[in-house]
Amino acid sequence: MTTRRHLFEPALRERVDRNLAAFERIDLGDSHPDLRPAAVALIITADEDGRASFYITRRPGHLRRHAGQWALPGGRLDEGETSIEAALRETEEEIGLTLSPTDVLGLLDDFPTRSGFRMTPIVCWAEPGQTLRPNPGEVERVHVVPLDELEKPGVPVLRDIPESDRPVLSIPMLGTLIHSPTAAVIYQMREVVLNGRNTRVAHYEQPVFAWK
Repeated sequence: MTTRRHLFEPALRERVDRNLAAFERIDLGDSHPDLRPAAVALIITADEDGRASFYITRRPGHLRRHAGQWALPGGRLDEGETSIEAALRETEEEIGLTLSPTDVLGLLDDFPTRSGFRMTPIVCWAEPGQTLRPNPGEVERVHVVPLDELEKPGVPVLRDIPESDRPVLSIPMLGTLIHSPTAAVIYQMREVVLNGRNTRVAHYEQPVFAWK
């Protein structure tokens, strides 16, 4: 049985604010100019039982790229857009959740993906009450996962693959394994945002199917 550790309450937001304020993120913009900028939203909200949770989506199987994969709301930046603007726009377009810049708590490290993106994670706070409207062209289903799931023994899972000298990081969740880059970003949220640990994740590998 999972301990109810993270409740959606003002004390959690204060702790998250402190942890993010003390975190010095790594911006890869100058060192990886060949990567296309993208942003994802790590949205902390409440489930029906008042547990602090986050949103993760499953992509439809008919997509040309990354079909059926697990993902956080997000996508590439439009011309002239900031990472925060892109994350908020993509969140509304993909799952119908409207957030404002005041809902943004901070940023985590940029993550260089094998598919050619420099992914910036944007941590947001979403009060419950909005009705989600998933875009069927981009999202098969939205899942609300309690943050306590990330504190279970066995998180994360590391495994070696013959194609790389770096381990793949995955997280057991929703009856399956969520793989990096999504899993790496979620794991850094656990470490930095929830527990105030200065943990880096960009060195973790992604499974070969995510390289394209």
